[in-house]
Formats: sequence, structure tokens, C-alpha cells
Amino acid sequence: MEHLTGSMPEVGVPKTKQELHMIGNAHLDPVWLWQWPEGLGALRATFRSALDRLEETEGFIFTSSQAAMYEYTERCDPKLFAEIKLRVDEGRWVIAGGWWVQADCNVPGSEGMVRQALYGLRYFKEKFGIKVPVGYNVDSFGHSASLPQILKGSGQDYYVFMRPGPHEKPELPGRIFQWEGPDGSRVLAYQIPYSYQAAGYGDELVKKINDSVKELDQRQPLLMCFYGVGNHGGGPTKENLNSIQTAARESDIDILFSDPNRFFTQLEKENIDFPVVKDDLQHHASGCYAAHSRIKQNNRKAEHGLCRAEKISSVANNLVGYPYPQKQLNRAWKRVLFNHFHDILPGTSIREAYVDANHMHGFALHTADETANLALQALAAEIDTSHKGTPIIVWNPHAHRQQAAVRLELMWEPGEMALTDHRGNEISLQNIEISSVIWSGWRRGLTFVADVPALGYAVYWLHPRKSTAKSAQGVKVGETVLENAHLKLELERRTGYIKQMTAKPSCREIFSGPAGVPVVMDDPSDTWSHGVFHFHDEIGRFTDAQLEVVETGPVRGIIRATSHFERSRIVQEFTLYVDLPYVDVKTIVDWREKQKALKLEFPVNVRQPKATYEIQFGAITRPTDGKEEPSLNWFDVSGQIPGESGQQGLAILNDAKYSSDVADSVMRLTVLRSPVYAHHLPREVEPKGFYHYTDQGVQEFTYRLVPHKGEWQTANAPRLALELNAPMLVLEEHNHPGRLPTCYTGLDVSSENIVVSAVKESEDEDGFIVRAYEANGHSTRCTFSWDQGAYTWDSSFEPFEIKSFLVNSSLGEGPIEVDLIERMTSKGRRDGND
Repeated sequence: MEHLTGSMPEVGVPKTKQELHMIGNAHLDPVWLWQWPEGLGALRATFRSALDRLEETEGFIFTSSQAAMYEYTERCDPKLFAEIKLRVDEGRWVIAGGWWVQADCNVPGSEGMVRQALYGLRYFKEKFGIKVPVGYNVDSFGHSASLPQILKGSGQDYYVFMRPGPHEKPELPGRIFQWEGPDGSRVLAYQIPYSYQAAGYGDELVKKINDSVKELDQRQPLLMCFYGVGNHGGGPTKENLNSIQTAARESDIDILFSDPNRFFTQLEKENIDFPVVKDDLQHHASGCYAAHSRIKQNNRKAEHGLCRAEKISSVANNLVGYPYPQKQLNRAWKRVLFNHFHDILPGTSIREAYVDANHMHGFALHTADETANLALQALAAEIDTSHKGTPIIVWNPHAHRQQAAVRLELMWEPGEMALTDHRGNEISLQNIEISSVIWSGWRRGLTFVADVPALGYAVYWLHPRKSTAKSAQGVKVGETVLENAHLKLELERRTGYIKQMTAKPSCREIFSGPAGVPVVMDDPSDTWSHGVFHFHDEIGRFTDAQLEVVETGPVRGIIRATSHFERSRIVQEFTLYVDLPYVDVKTIVDWREKQKALKLEFPVNVRQPKATYEIQFGAITRPTDGKEEPSLNWFDVSGQIPGESGQQGLAILNDAKYSSDVADSVMRLTVLRSPVYAHHLPREVEPKGFYHYTDQGVQEFTYRLVPHKGEWQTANAPRLALELNAPMLVLEEHNHPGRLPTCYTGLDVSSENIVVSAVKESEDEDGFIVRAYEANGHSTRCTFSWDQGAYTWDSSFEPFEIKSFLVNSSLGEGPIEVDLIERMTSKGRRDGND
């Protein structure tokens, strides 16, 4: 029989009676100052201790979260797991949160956050037969504004958090408030007073109870007080329980053993009109948005890689019956989700923990690449490539037509080559350097701008060129200048900075001063940057640049700028493609500094600037006050063009970074920080001590500059960021007959502001899940077209709304709208009939 976790008999108290609900828990960091094997041992010891306390103490209730911890227990200690299950059935062991782990809530991407709920909540339903109505991230360092919609869309109406504290976000109206996301979804949120733990040594818990009682009033007649040894596990102690029983006997108010479910059930009965907060919950640990570049870049690549693999596997399954690799992909996702943990992904764990995390990401990255390429090979085997020439298949993993540059290497072809598309039109082609220049006489590198249908493929053909005529140069390249039909970029010779960038044909200046400037900031803060909200203490800039023209040709031009600061070096390769309205900058940093930060600075030529940052399934506008802010794949500054009536702006996209700031109209992308691993105040770094510092050595990433007219929505940044982070796949195929055409559209959406984040097999294997969201903040009605238009449906989206559809075209009916954990929505209808 299905029931809510920890459901208890009715309390039966009159309205506004004051109650303090004591929440026994054991905050368990599976990784932090220890590696995961030690964390797993602490987990089992904690669970055993909690079961013992339940046996000893009548009425005691234990609250715990994190599905990954239960799966580990199920696998390695089935007897312990069976005892827990009995206590869950009894209602005294309460599962909160429902996610795979207590995740960081800023850095995981849109689908990453959904998968926390999808895999966690479905696990608890399968193993315990329960729903989990309370979201629960008690130690996460910040909470994205998109969380209310993700929680609500997963069947969770409540949220428990602790950070940021009152000193970090004093504008919060109280411990309890309605938290509203950008789409209008609301959850009832509770901020834990003081701490999620109380060890019970001396009078610590007694003081915490007394302080909590003082906060009770008519506005918040019920509060929760959390207790139990935490971080390395432990849980409620005998002394804890004795202290609570003593306090309950001596207090004038009700102090009772409870759990979050019981607390919110009772709170709802009070019918209190709580204030509404429409904002994200930041800035507890601003340094965590940038700390440890590798873990963050691996997360980005793994999330996008797995989504790309799901999409091509879905299309290959639909077209050629390729077996969808559900088990492999789920195993890979679980490794990524474990690394979302709030002491791993923010970069705050010990150095050895990141060896383990790298192994997990490696497993996920390999799975993503293997499954995607096997699916592409399966499709290629059925495409008709019997025409003359060498077929080159380009796969587009996004549900919109994509025009973007691709590159490939192939065995040497003698003479000059020509490239044609599936209609026979010649496409500009450029020879480029191969990965191993030693073998340049044996292999050949090529690049071209491909135009590929939505979630589909196109076949291009390589032929020996019949005429000796050269292709017209598409990008003008000088010693310091790159220019195409959309943009002109000029670099400053001595520094390597961007001297100017103008948009054509209006010749609008995008920058008000030198841009792309690598600025070094003093950063003596700890790994979290506790109490630090700005990184603006500039101590130097990279300079003394060497400029080199790397490539010229009909497809792209590249100028490389290499500059230095003390023992460190940065290489920025500015790349402009023919007919593409943006500049890509491949960046290689060799960092040798300690307790310093590196930012790239871009002063945008606007007045009255507005800063917009991407968050999961949408965007948020924040003040231009220079505070360090989290964002996903892009951020933007737009405003009034000086001396004109119109607006313009700049979106900066990237494939690895999550931290930035905007001071007035100056954008700064935070490249890295270099604190001591897991350094936490008040501990001090000794001047002569030996320490390991983060982000030492070489790292590489790409950022993209997208100037635009108007406000941020005109940049089309959400789609361009997807293209940068999940590029098209390219395969050289041999000639053979096949039943599939040379050009195919898998899934297309009629509106540019509707972004498809996932196409995957449903967890119940009864169709495909198509998840999409409105990305620009505009109400929209659109049409989805599946499988070359053989199957279509219409849908309406409110601003930033997420929708998931269960698609099974073999049934001959419209798709069923489901929630984020793939249950039919409360509307109980098939979308398209509204």
C-alpha cells in the first residue's frame, strides 16, 4: 500500500499552538575530508546506530536522505537494508529529499538536476513503496531559482535548506516562506535555524532548543530543530534523546520527536499566509562556483555527452531498431549524480577524492562516447551511401536546424578535394592541421560549416576537385584582424587583448575598452571563500603577447595570442568562421600561481546594463554590482547603445566554467581559483607550510562571444550554448546501399525559444520521453514534428515552463504529458487537445 514517508497519526492540536519539531538526522558526507570507501563505512555505522536508537527510545523518529546511500547499503549489507525497510514501513524511519545525493544546486545542468529526482524518487518508490514529498538539501551552498519548478514537477511541495544564512541573505522574510520560481511554481520552503546537527556534547543541544523556542511566534508557531552528529555520519546520540525528553517535560510548549513530513502536514493546517520569495538563494560560498576546474569541466562534458548519447540512441532505435542502452546509460548517470554531491562538485574535498571523482566521470564519459558512436554506426549502416565520392555523415544532436563548423581527420587523399552536400551544392572546405603533425603526409584534417536538420543527419560527399580553381576566401585575415560578413575583430599587438570588435553592417562597437583581458586577482580566501562576495582585488594582467596567424582559408581564420604573467601563460586562439555571427576562443592556461584567481574581462559598450545568467531551464536577471554569481553555459549583458535609441549586448558562452561577475557593464568570466585543497576557515595557511593548491598546471576550454542587437533573447544563447557543449558527430562512411535517405529530420520544434533538453527511452520502456522548456521568458505555442513530420503535436508553454511528453508513435495517438519522474500529470490528458 502506498503511503507518504514517515506518515504518523494526527497530532490533534488546536491551531496556532506552538510546537518545536525535533528532527533526528545524521548528515552524511560520503566524500569530503575522506574518500568514498571511508564514507561508505561511516554510512553503515550510522544506519546501525540509528536502528539501535529506534529500538531503545519510544517515539524517536530518524530522518535520512540520499538514494545512493541506500543503494550502496542494499548491495553490500542486505540485512541492514532489510531492517531499515521495516522501520520505514513502521513510519519511524523517514526518507526525505528523494534525490540521488544531497547535490550542489548551482552547477548541475538542467537534465542533471532532473535526473537527481528521476533516479532517486523512482528508487524509493521501487524499494520502499513510498513517495517523498519534502525536498531536502540541508548543507548545499546555494539554491538555484529554478528549483521550485523542478521540485514541484517531481511531486514535491516542500523544501528544507540551511544556506545562505541570515548574514548572507538578510532579505529573507523568515524561516518559512513560499519560494516561487521564474515559471510561477511554488514550494513551501523552510530554512533550518542555526545548524542541521547538534552533537549533544555538554549543553549544545539544550541551547539550540532554547534558541529555537525563542523564535516561535504567531507568524511561525511551528519550527523544526535538527539534531544528531553529522558530516562523518553518527546520528542522534543517547545524550541527545535524553536532553530532548528533559526539555519536553520542562517546557510550556510542545517539544516532540518528529520528521519533516509531519511538520509540513501540521503547518499546512495552520493556514498561514506566508510571504513569497522570487529569487535564488545565494551567496554562501561564492568561491565554490569556480573552485577546481577539472571536476566542473568533467561534469559539463559528462552531462551533455550522456544527453547526446540518449538522443542519438533514441533516433537509432526508432529508425533501425538499434537496442536502446538503458542500463549502460543509467549506470553512467548515477556516477555523474554522485559527483554532484555538495562537497565534490563545488571543489571543496581533499585532493585524493578528485582522483575517485575523475574515475567516475571517466566511466560516464566513456559510456557516453561509446553508446553515441555505436548508435551513429548503426544508423550509418542503413543510410544509402552508394553515390560516388567519400560519404561524410554529420549528426546533429539538437532539436533545431544547426549551422556550425565541424572537423574531421581521415586517411590521406591525393590532390585537392571538393565537398558537396546531399543536393550536390559545393561547400567550402579547408585543410587544417591534424592532431599528429608527424603524420601529416599520411593523414589529412578538414573543416567545413555543416547545415544539418534538427535531431537528424546529413550526408556530405568528398570528391577529387575537377577544376584547379580555388575557393573564394570567406574570412579576411590580417596580422591582427579577423573579418567576415558579420563581425570585424582586431587584436592589440603588444598585449594580445581585443582592441575592438564591430558588428556589421552598422559598425557598432561592442566593447568600450580592451576586452578578453586576462586579469589576475588576489584571492587569499579559503576554498569556499567564506564571507567573500567579490573577487576584484586586481594585482596584475597577462601581457607581453606574441601574435601568430595560425590559419587562413575559405572556412575560418585563426589568430593565436600568447601572453604571460609571472610564471603563468595563457594562449587564446581567436577563431572566426565564414557566415557565423560569433567568435570562438580556444583558451589554454598554464597556471603556476597560488591563492590567486584568474578572470577574463569584457567591458560591454552599453548604458543602463542588465545582467542575465543561465540557470537550469531558464535564466535570471541579477544586479550589476560585481558580486560573484553562478551560471550554467552562458551569461549576458545588454543595455542602451551610447548615443543611440536602440539596444545591444553581448552573450558569453563557454564549455567548462560556471562563475562570473558583472560590475556595471563590465563582464568577467572567472577562469579559475587556486586555494589550498579543502582549506576551511578559521584554519590558516602557514606561510612556510607545504600544501597542495588547486588548478595548478594546464587546462583548456573554449568560450564564445555572441554580440547581438536588442535584449538578451535575440542572442539565441541557449541554443548556441548547446551547440558549443554538445557538438555534432562526424563519421567517414564507406559506400553501400541502404534504406535510409541521405538527409533526415528526427525531431523539430517550430519556435526558437523552445529548447529540447532530453530525448530518451522512458524508464518504463513504453516509449520515448521528450522534455522541452521555454527559454526566453515568453508565452509560446509551438508544434513538435517527429520522424520527418510523420507524427506531430502542438503544445503551449508559459514563460520558463518545463514539459515532458511520453511519445509512442506506434499507438497512433498524441503524446501523454508526464511529470519529471515520468508519471502522468494531474491534468490526465494527452497534450495537443487543449
